Amino acid sequence: MVEYDVCMVNKRMILFAKRFRSKAPLAASLSPTQLAARRGRGGKSLLLILCISIFLATSISYSATQKFKDEVGREVAFSFPPIRIVSLAPNVTEILFSLGLDEEIVGVSIHCNFPEKAKSKVRVGSYISLDFEKVTSLKPDLIIATGVGNTRDMVDRLGNLGFQTYVIYPKNFDDILKSIAHIGQVVNREKEARMIIEGMRKRSQRVIELTKGLPRPKVFIQIGDAPVVTVGKGSFADDLIRLAGGENIAKKEKEVYPRFGMEEILKRSPEVIVISSMNPKGDYQKILQEWTRWKTIPAVKNGRIHLIDSDLLDRPSPRIIDGLEELAKVLHPERFKAISKNVILAKAGIHKLLTLLDSRLRGSDKLRIIRGSLKK
Repeated sequence: MVEYDVCMVNKRMILFAKRFRSKAPLAASLSPTQLAARRGRGGKSLLLILCISIFLATSISYSATQKFKDEVGREVAFSFPPIRIVSLAPNVTEILFSLGLDEEIVGVSIHCNFPEKAKSKVRVGSYISLDFEKVTSLKPDLIIATGVGNTRDMVDRLGNLGFQTYVIYPKNFDDILKSIAHIGQVVNREKEARMIIEGMRKRSQRVIELTKGLPRPKVFIQIGDAPVVTVGKGSFADDLIRLAGGENIAKKEKEVYPRFGMEEILKRSPEVIVISSMNPKGDYQKILQEWTRWKTIPAVKNGRIHLIDSDLLDRPSPRIIDGLEELAKVLHPERFKAISKNVILAKAGIHKLLTLLDSRLRGSDKLRIIRGSLKK
């Protein structure tokens, strides 16, 4: 494709030169002075055409292929920027859409459910079972996978088929920010990535500041019900509990997602229980009801059992900041209620002031704008 583009540029330049020559007056009809001037201008024009041709050819060659090192240390070289991208994981898809690459995304995994536009993209398989024929038919410039789900064998097979695959491998909140930055680099959307990262950093810092110095409640997050499975050290949810001002009762477990018996849960006495909606077909009202049997658990006794969308807790995408804020509100409701109350009181005070001003400045456009913004 690159050779074709360079060739086309050169052909157009040659055609332009021929037209230039065909339109020039015959030498016989010009005086010696005119002929010399014409030759000088013609030589300069042809030199200019040659320089432009060489510049465009080298520019196209330079921008055609770039090399990047992915998050597992592999070197990936592909046409840059990529214009046909396949995502093999939901978090990758969310990052790509957040960067504004709606048109460039040509294929996604069957697990990609957000944003709504992702559901209309071609499905290429699951985390571990890929439809290689479908991927081939999409002719992607770049495939982006995740080390937290996609297999090495899958990535190697894609490479054998001639497809370049960039792998991200986030393990905690800070890693997610890095992955967004890295994807921004490989798809030529660094500015957009920086804006997303800055917004996430500000919001996470606000949560940390609001919960600083507060008692850290003991937290149990349930992600499976048969058997009961929780989150251990090294999981995204464990990192969110820490950032939100809580203490994970399974933080010292060796497994990332350990199984817990009820006897162990009773022994560790969680003060807050969070049920993650990981199974889309799960009967969560039934699960909530089952917890009410265990009255000696502080979280049950005090009615502190909550349901949070698993996509916000365990999917390393820009939306994980929403999960952090929601978890912080669950762990420290009194802190966030107080802030909400202060905001309401502040708005009420502003409304009173505006009413007073409105009586003096009726019909002011500026006042209408301020009132409209306060309703948001």
